[in-house]
Amino acid sequence: MQSSVDIISDNSSLAPEMGGQSAPNSTPAFSPLYQQIKGFILNSLRAGEWKPGEAIPSEMELAARFRVSQGTVRKAIDELASENLLLRRQGKGTFVATHAEQQVQFRFLKLVPDSGTRGSEGPAQRDIIECRRSRASADVARALALRTGDTVLQARRVLSFGGTPIILEDIWLPAAPFKGLTAERLANYQGPMYALFETEFNVRMVRAEEKIRAIPASDIHEQLLNVKQGTPLLSVERIAYTYRDEPMELRRGCYRTETHHYHNTLG
Repeated sequence: MQSSVDIISDNSSLAPEMGGQSAPNSTPAFSPLYQQIKGFILNSLRAGEWKPGEAIPSEMELAARFRVSQGTVRKAIDELASENLLLRRQGKGTFVATHAEQQVQFRFLKLVPDSGTRGSEGPAQRDIIECRRSRASADVARALALRTGDTVLQARRVLSFGGTPIILEDIWLPAAPFKGLTAERLANYQGPMYALFETEFNVRMVRAEEKIRAIPASDIHEQLLNVKQGTPLLSVERIAYTYRDEPMELRRGCYRTETHHYHNTLG
């Protein structure tokens, strides 16, 4: 049975605990009550109390557990849902978001067709070029908070839409959390790569940072994306992070934009 928690309502240095886990130290004592509850729920997600795709307790149960009103719990859940960490299903409850969900699986892929919607093209056709162990270069190590020379998994794949190669991706992962990941395993998995990470390796990517620039196509792009050298491409470098804000993936993608564009919603 889960123990109740003490909600901090002043500037004391008490550290509430939930399910044996300390509340996040980053939550200031003077934060709004719903923010404290949000922190406690997030702490349970970090600890794996509720797995991706599983239902979390009802608002009434969480209100009793934290000794607050349902309205306070609802506001905390609303924020977590807006951040794509939780997913509300009408009449069914609230669930831990998973990259296998249709509305979540394209969360980090911002390239959309000029006509139609992202889903109108159907699923991408994936061609895994390679997946091998290598040593982290200085820039890869820096991005993944590793040491230069540490073992990483390096994968390369091409994503095609409607039979046309559109995206070339190079991906680096720290080797230890992804032990057993092979090119065959990547090729055989039918869902999004991030869903594979969370279901088979218990690694959940919850946010990402990107750098975007324009680059000219090189010989490798000519070979794998079927474009002439010098053709403008969109280069997107992404670092994806887990619940604990650990960098867990470096991904460098080169996008063709003759029939697609990068779309992001702000605010």
